[in-house]
Amino acid sequence: MSGFKEFSLLESIIDRVSLKGYKQPTPIQNECIPALINGNDLLGIAQTGTGKTAAFSLPIINNFGRNKIDIKAKSTRSLILTPTRELASQIMQNIDDYSDGLGLKTKVVYGGVGRQNQVDTIALGLDILVATPGRLLDLIETGDVNFQALEVFVLDEADTMLDMGFFKDVQTIISKLPKKRQTLLFSATMPAEIEILAQGILTEPTKIQITAQTVTIDLVNQSVYHLEKTNKVPLLFNILENSDYEKVLIFCKTKFGADIIVKALEKESITAASLHSGKTQAVREEALQNFKESSLRVLVATDVAARGIDVDNITLVINYNLPEDPRNYIHRIGRTARAGKSGMAISFAVENDMRQLNNIENSIGQVIPVVTDQPFHKEFSKAPKLDKKKKKKNVKNTNRSRTKKR
Repeated sequence: MSGFKEFSLLESIIDRVSLKGYKQPTPIQNECIPALINGNDLLGIAQTGTGKTAAFSLPIINNFGRNKIDIKAKSTRSLILTPTRELASQIMQNIDDYSDGLGLKTKVVYGGVGRQNQVDTIALGLDILVATPGRLLDLIETGDVNFQALEVFVLDEADTMLDMGFFKDVQTIISKLPKKRQTLLFSATMPAEIEILAQGILTEPTKIQITAQTVTIDLVNQSVYHLEKTNKVPLLFNILENSDYEKVLIFCKTKFGADIIVKALEKESITAASLHSGKTQAVREEALQNFKESSLRVLVATDVAARGIDVDNITLVINYNLPEDPRNYIHRIGRTARAGKSGMAISFAVENDMRQLNNIENSIGQVIPVVTDQPFHKEFSKAPKLDKKKKKKNVKNTNRSRTKKR
């Protein structure tokens, strides 16, 4: 018996959830769903991979499925605002799966594709609208969408909105919404700006926190490989010789770097594609779909593009470059530990990465084991000394500045 029956959801929703293979609710679903069915505002501190989409969408679908109304043209009963096109598409796909058979009107809108189809669908009125900030602002400015009938507003990945520079757009959109509504805010972290925003838009919210460290420590087998930068590609090939790694997600720093890695893999007859903002939306969606269907073994992504990766059974995550922000490390390795499943994560670290590695270990509260039994191992100290040439250069620069001051 599915644990979702405890929430008194519509039978059709429980059937759809079961078909997707969900047996028991995740911790965030256990806490969110009852609170949202009761109409509470909610502050959820949780990363993607914890079952967050179902946690907020199932109560919305249940409410609208039980209480159908005539929807006015260009209006929507709910708005889900999310930072990236990939994440918006993933949320919409899940909502359509959960609500199948209920006759709800849904639409996802984002930039990079034609807007007319989006305008035409919104014109008929919607139950659920999933949107990215840029395209939604465009539709608001042209009068192609309004929020007079809005009942529920979901702000997803709020900290990512801040990191990507969308915060002012988000505030502008919120100013267009009716004051009387149910509001849900989800964020993996709570910087000061998000805390202030939450205080301003939430009314006596239920607060739910699912710590990222739980996913990191308990579910992901982490390791780090020390090596010279020139040996990264050979080490990557060495790791991929293990056929157990059937679906591999690689994170790298730049779009250019992602494309170089893909070319190297393809030369070795390893099926791969890159996912980054330099690709068209159609190409990105095709790469993601091929990765889901396992027609691609490897997907190489940058951090921003990877926000929409919701793929089951990723067997290995490789940090080809360590992230600057320790929070992104947690987000990255969580791709291989979806909804309670275990996973494996390997990080490449060159000598200049040692301080970043220390920061990550401090953030997750543990030392990541170093694998020395690998063909390209290099001994590094945790606090690398400044390169002598750079040190001399810095001294010269300091002397020049002192001379100028005199």
